[in-house]
Amino acid sequence: MIMDIAATARETGVKAASKAAVLLLTAVKEKGRARLMLATGQSHFEFYEELLKHPLPWDKVEIFHLDEYIGIPASHKASFRRYLQTRFLDHITPGTVHLIEADRPAAEVLAELEREVTKEPIDVGIVGIGNNGHIAFNDPPADFAAKEAYRIVELDEACRLQQVNEGWFPDLPSVPATAVSATVSLIVSFRAIVSVVPHQAKAQAVKNTLASPEITNLVPSTILRTHPNWFLFLDEESASMLDPQQKIST
Repeated sequence: MIMDIAATARETGVKAASKAAVLLLTAVKEKGRARLMLATGQSHFEFYEELLKHPLPWDKVEIFHLDEYIGIPASHKASFRRYLQTRFLDHITPGTVHLIEADRPAAEVLAELEREVTKEPIDVGIVGIGNNGHIAFNDPPADFAAKEAYRIVELDEACRLQQVNEGWFPDLPSVPATAVSATVSLIVSFRAIVSVVPHQAKAQAVKNTLASPEITNLVPSTILRTHPNWFLFLDEESASMLDPQQKIST
């Protein structure tokens, strides 16, 4: 793990975007193309703004994303497809883009995603950490053994409440109970993982991720500690519950 603690969420976004840009350029130079997996959510606002400032060969980048609520259209305020389209994809000219159309029949969607994402490894995955320690929508206790690339998952109350608190839904009953999510096994297969985790709301999750004495599916994000190329970007708020020893990269 390489960890960077910046002063503000904006600075965190700047540093994380620079790292992601370098990783993508390296993949393009090595193979002529790159494969990128994208997270969404409030934590990534500054990251995407900063990543757009990098003159990357986007036409050589194939893009996937981590998760999407089942049953909501792309026009919905909380749709991750809409998030990515308006905040990022509309501003670049990417290669192939694979969005999770989770308002279509689930079996078809899962089969298509499985076929496409398993063709080659993902070079760079942007993977956040939820307030409950989830990665993608793998809420605790997460299934670390699932072998498929994507699956349908049930969202726990803490996860759904986070979506309300971030302003995506008006109340808890409005938040879908299920989603299509990249699995833990897919996430740990990425060649490199960049986690952008700013804000005070994430402080407990960050502490749980780094301080847990074991890798546990009760804190799904602890699995990231096993990855040889994990880059964790925090701000002072999200790092505020760490003790000095935990603030040292390992």
